[in-house]
Amino acid sequence: MSPDLLAPTRQPRGGPGATADPTAETHRVAAIDVGSNAIRYVTAEITPTGAYREIESERLSVRLGKDVFTRERRFTKETMDAGVAALSRIRRRIDDLGIAHYRAVATSAVRESRNGGAFVERIRRESGIHLETISGSEEARLVWIAIRSRVDLGPYRWFTMDLGGGSVELSVVDKDGILWSESHTLGSVRLLQAFQENRTPGSGDDYQELLERYVHVLKVPSEVREWAWAGAIATGGNIDALAVLVDAPRNEAGVARLAVADLRKITRRLAGLTYEQRIAKLDLREDRADVILPAAVVYERVASLAGAQELLVPGVGVKEGLVLDLVDELWHHAEHSDRREQEIRAAAITLGRRFQFDEAHGLQVAKLCLALFDQLRAVHGLGEKERNLLLAGAILHDIGQFVSYGRHHRHSMYLIENSELPELSPRDIHLIALLARYHRRAEPRAGHPEFDELPTDEQETVRKLAALLRVADALDREHTSRIHSLTASEQGGGVALHLATRGSPVLEEWALRKKGRMFETVFGKVLTVSTEPT
Repeated sequence: MSPDLLAPTRQPRGGPGATADPTAETHRVAAIDVGSNAIRYVTAEITPTGAYREIESERLSVRLGKDVFTRERRFTKETMDAGVAALSRIRRRIDDLGIAHYRAVATSAVRESRNGGAFVERIRRESGIHLETISGSEEARLVWIAIRSRVDLGPYRWFTMDLGGGSVELSVVDKDGILWSESHTLGSVRLLQAFQENRTPGSGDDYQELLERYVHVLKVPSEVREWAWAGAIATGGNIDALAVLVDAPRNEAGVARLAVADLRKITRRLAGLTYEQRIAKLDLREDRADVILPAAVVYERVASLAGAQELLVPGVGVKEGLVLDLVDELWHHAEHSDRREQEIRAAAITLGRRFQFDEAHGLQVAKLCLALFDQLRAVHGLGEKERNLLLAGAILHDIGQFVSYGRHHRHSMYLIENSELPELSPRDIHLIALLARYHRRAEPRAGHPEFDELPTDEQETVRKLAALLRVADALDREHTSRIHSLTASEQGGGVALHLATRGSPVLEEWALRKKGRMFETVFGKVLTVSTEPT
């Protein structure tokens, strides 16, 4: 990555509880990407203007995916040891540099490993690094942040592809966000492992043909193909290497233009070389020489789907997106919080539309939920993270009606649990799914397996948020957005709701008497209601 200053566009998760002092002359951050083919990290120094300059960057050859993308689907002790050693080394380095703010993320290998949780816990215990397992959607968001720091997206849509060791994320983006995204389990290491049992990766047209047929399953939905986009952008270590191999021209920002015709030529050349020849003749690293052919075949396939004649290769990825995200959160906290809420809202709406949900009802319930949350902070004692969980849960609580109305709360839980939302971790999504589960019928209680497995603090969070959601859902019982606004306040040991309504809210008041019981139980406060027609 170029050491030139990059204007930040986005978000510290880093050391828990860490906050930055924007008045300091400089500040340092670190980003760690625990991928399926390697572990990468970058350290950077933020200037008083909010730009950043890279201090150092390193790639450590630890192939986590070689264990996970097999029938065993678990890390061996040797692989775990290598991963822990690498992250302990990184921790010592960032400590030497005086870095307190960092974010460390793990992608598909850790996400899919049967003992990934044990691996994450061992890293925390032995290195002190808090490793966050992220979804494919969050990967795509971080890459988008990095891309827009290098490529002028203008007022157009762009097709993007990010290929890692375990997955490929396909997206359509613009300067404001991700318009569509899908994650496919067709990463370079995964493909290598898929064919490893049948033959040693080497040369030959038959091997290339086998790969091409295998990746032919990659598709783009017809409604997305109808969109017009300005071009295609490719990211990942393999496309960076392919651009170097064909000597693709670069602009002043370091963005390469890789002609798809040249990509096809280098793919054929790679197929004609053995693994050893790729190292000797093309000067490829050992852990690049075996995966670069599967990667090239995937990029070719995606370029065809995108109708692209060339690929822009900006040379950035997850770790650069992490740095920019850290900068944005540290230096522009208020704006970042607003953007985070907007992104979660947009992602929830996109997911809801996939299941043909009642969008007006979802947004009305979300509006009422946030009003209750903000005005009753002294009652529930929750923070911004929980507010965003409530926002997503409120928008999505009814999507299970796509399956059937009966037991739709359970269907909603299943659909949310098996979906991805950018900015939110799998654990966050699990909690959102439980909010949808408990928006009606039975309240959270012992004996519900999904609830029992939660630690006590998360059980309490689910109870409180579900209680608020039930009140808000009752206040839109007819799905007519009859409640224009509400005021909530503590009065005489209870909570008084004052509703500004369009017409008579008779059904809403009836529903509130029924669904408000959980609120009264959880918070120990009786609800009273007054209305005022507007």
